[in-house]
Amino acid sequence: MTQRSLAKWIQGILIGFAVVGTIFYAGIIPMIGKDIVYDNPEMGYMFYPWLIFLLLTAIPCYVFLFFGWKISVGIENDNSFSQSNAEYLKKMAHLALGDTVFFFMGNVILMCLGMNHPGVLLGSFMIDFVGVAVSVGCAGLSHLVLKAAEMKAENDLTI
Repeated sequence: MTQRSLAKWIQGILIGFAVVGTIFYAGIIPMIGKDIVYDNPEMGYMFYPWLIFLLLTAIPCYVFLFFGWKISVGIENDNSFSQSNAEYLKKMAHLALGDTVFFFMGNVILMCLGMNHPGVLLGSFMIDFVGVAVSVGCAGLSHLVLKAAEMKAENDLTI
């Protein structure tokens, strides 16, 4: 597989994630929320706080995809192991961890305000675990890419 084809595959996957995320955040979440409110009108006061909270969790996800796109452009330009890609991966790790902490704290706050169910809070731990795993994976890749970039720079200097 060439660098160019690998980059195109990565870009295709990132576009797919962006499309699915947009459908999920703009369509499915509001639809499910409206169905819940329709079936349980006493929960109507919870709709907008939850909708705003979940839409705010989408922002770091799309910034994450943007950094992934920048990495794929680096791969396409045959610059896979570079300082900039290591920095993007580090930023992606911080984004994933920050979004995970925000998601956890938001669930706890909504629980304290009486707008969350304990089962939802427990279920959100799985999403939190995935967020931490993605963060650790990006941090590990950032370290490896940085080390490879340093080795590449040393080899470029050797005659």
